[in-house]
Amino acid sequence: MAHPSQLGFQDAASPVIEELLHFHDHALIIVFLISTLVLYIIVAIVSTKLTNKYILDSQEIEII
Repeated sequence: MAHPSQLGFQDAASPVIEELLHFHDHALIIVFLISTLVLYIIVAIVSTKLTNKYILDSQEIEII
C-alpha cells in the first residue's frame, strides 16, 4: 500500500512489476552515473587553463 510520505513506488503486486521496479532502479543508477560524468567533463573543460582560448571562444554559447 502506498503512503503519502513514500518516496518510491508502492509494493509490487506481481513478479513482472517487481522486475520492472528492479530495472527502473538499475536504469536510474546508470543515468545518474552518466550525468555525473558529463558534469565532471564540463566543469573540467570550463575550469582548466590548459586549453587554447580561441578554440573555446564560442563553446559557451553552444553549451547554453
